[in-house]
Amino acid sequence: MFKLSSLNLNGIRSATSKGLEPWLAAVKPDCICVQEVKAQADDVAGRFEELAGLKGYFHFAEKKGYSGVGVYTRHEPSAVITGFDNPEFDAEGRYMELRFDTATSKRSIISCYFPSGSSGEERQQAKYRFLDAMYPHLTRLKQEREFILCGDVNIAHQEIDLKNWKGNKKNSGFLPEERAWMTRLLTEACLIDVYRQLQPTATDDAYTWWSNRGQAYAKNVGWRLDYHLATPALASLARSEHIYKTEKFSDHAPVTMEYDFKL
Repeated sequence: MFKLSSLNLNGIRSATSKGLEPWLAAVKPDCICVQEVKAQADDVAGRFEELAGLKGYFHFAEKKGYSGVGVYTRHEPSAVITGFDNPEFDAEGRYMELRFDTATSKRSIISCYFPSGSSGEERQQAKYRFLDAMYPHLTRLKQEREFILCGDVNIAHQEIDLKNWKGNKKNSGFLPEERAWMTRLLTEACLIDVYRQLQPTATDDAYTWWSNRGQAYAKNVGWRLDYHLATPALASLARSEHIYKTEKFSDHAPVTMEYDFKL
């Protein structure tokens, strides 16, 4: 089995200070995709290049203390792809792809951090530009290879993906345009939301992020923002899922899936 985790760290220094490495040693994922590293290469060097025996590969943002993604793996990749050839968003450190190619298969594990539009209209428009660029990138990639994209997508797709859906219809993360983009990705581009494949009706158990305001975590007023999005062939090999809600490394919960294949 291939065990794949994903976690928005909300800062690698903060998450590791809260026990991330012992948790990784206990859970033993083959790979973990991380988002919001909030660090630069010199911050990582000598401290976070490896965690629990997993080697890290990173795409850092140019802006200090902002964004950044990575993939930690116990398997040696055949290629490392940093960014997706989009100058605006590659500068923000949002895409890290590790390729694991053999004579018989081409597979990628991708860590991706979609922009949030919650700070205002300017960032919401940036989010739409990101979605407009990411869709054709993923459809092209799907023609070339199998992949699993893990990350904080910053979109709750369906009403069952957040607690207070009625009150959030006009808020970033649950806007009609964002949800329509996700629907198009899953229908026209034929990618698979792996968690929903395994748990099609889960509600309160599905949340992966909670606001720091108003006792949202204690009351489980959450959102499902963290996804495994896979090509159909790899999604069909998904066997189990686990959202580690009691682990508080950040405001997001780790999401782990097990797949019936080996790299």
